[in-house]
Amino acid sequence: MNGQFFRGFFVLSVFGTLEQMKTKRIFPKKLKNGDHIRVISPATTLAIIPEDMQQTATSRWQKMGFSISFSEHAAEQNQFRSSSVASRVADLHDAFADPSVDGILTTLGGYNSNQILHHLDYDLIKSNPKVLCGFSDITALSNAIFAKTGVVTYSGPHYSTLGMVKGADYTMQQFQQCAMQSDPYPIEQAETWSDDMWFRNQEDRIFIKNEGYLLINEGHAEGVILGGNLSTFPLLHGTPFMPSLKDAILLIEDDDEAHLAAFDRLLQSIMHQPDFDQVRGIVIGHFQKGSQVEEPALIETIKNKPELDHIPVIARASFGHTTPQFTFPIGGTGRLVAENGKVIFEILEH
Repeated sequence: MNGQFFRGFFVLSVFGTLEQMKTKRIFPKKLKNGDHIRVISPATTLAIIPEDMQQTATSRWQKMGFSISFSEHAAEQNQFRSSSVASRVADLHDAFADPSVDGILTTLGGYNSNQILHHLDYDLIKSNPKVLCGFSDITALSNAIFAKTGVVTYSGPHYSTLGMVKGADYTMQQFQQCAMQSDPYPIEQAETWSDDMWFRNQEDRIFIKNEGYLLINEGHAEGVILGGNLSTFPLLHGTPFMPSLKDAILLIEDDDEAHLAAFDRLLQSIMHQPDFDQVRGIVIGHFQKGSQVEEPALIETIKNKPELDHIPVIARASFGHTTPQFTFPIGGTGRLVAENGKVIFEILEH
């Protein structure tokens, strides 16, 4: 087989695989002004969100053009600051089944949304695709729904995220871009970012100038967007809820519980998954300061993994547990171009 034919065969095979994956996807109807959004608590209960923060959040979502309602058990609370599996499953099913509900927001992250995965009616979800948005622990739920149904979900703000008084404009604009519009668009970095405990002090905020993307490995990639929180995504490994990594662009981030060694082994765990050799690129979100992940050490960590040498890898992206954050479609399509010291990351289908 000559080299030219082999390269052509390889390109055709990869293109065919990506196109086959695309045909299995179901994009929910875009949200619009006047739509009704239901708030559910698949992990942490609404009860821990202070009333004034709830009022701010509701007002913000209403100013974006939505009416807000809360699921029956959203504020139910047990010793784990969550609610029973039965309550959480019932609320999620009701949100998807209710024809008056146009979109679904999660209250907050936590530790236990993976408890409900075996109990969900995926046929119900597939028959009633709706925008579902949240991040952190919701990574397990969002990726599982995409894996089981082909319904595209969204990693982005929780309902409570907009309880933030200052510094939420970028988050809101990016949510509207991804969940309310259809055209391809580039992810422009936020001008500033913050890692302060805004939920404890809304007035004395610290905003840091954003230096833009950190380019670690150069290259070009186009693929299906997967991932989210790096400590949560591996909970799906070896289960029926793990999406295929073929032709994927992985977006990963973590909170201040994940120091560099934890990040390293969690990433390595993903790299041991079937089809990781067909991952096309990696985008890493801002690290919280408490993680003490310094960029030179991060670069060395990535460079120490020869499996990543052939794909583009960038970091310092505006998503995850720092604020503000962009929204991205789990199951959507993205394009990453990282070369000559410049980075372009685009959302193509969402």
